[in-house]
Amino acid sequence: MEHWSLKHTNPGADWPRDAAGEPVPPVFLEHISGSELELELELSLFRAYEIPVLLQYPNDGDFGRLILGFSGTGADLYVPETLLEDAMNIMSGDISPDDEEELQ
Repeated sequence: MEHWSLKHTNPGADWPRDAAGEPVPPVFLEHISGSELELELELSLFRAYEIPVLLQYPNDGDFGRLILGFSGTGADLYVPETLLEDAMNIMSGDISPDDEEELQ
């Protein structure tokens, strides 16, 4: 994993920590291969619910972002292991008013 580069995209949301005070490990949520607009829409949902997200641009996607301003290979989204179920519910739109109260 030496060549991994993750970008934290939600500075307002702190990455959760476990009982020992260590950061909870990130887990893969999904790969978005669409446009930057699709990626930003997805990220805005997580920002609204204060779920921190890490991005990785596979297959030299960082180079594409540097030269073209966007990654032609898409982006992999990672969330804290403890918030994976919440993130999946947000993506699927399977949130009821009761769930929203629990997130706050």
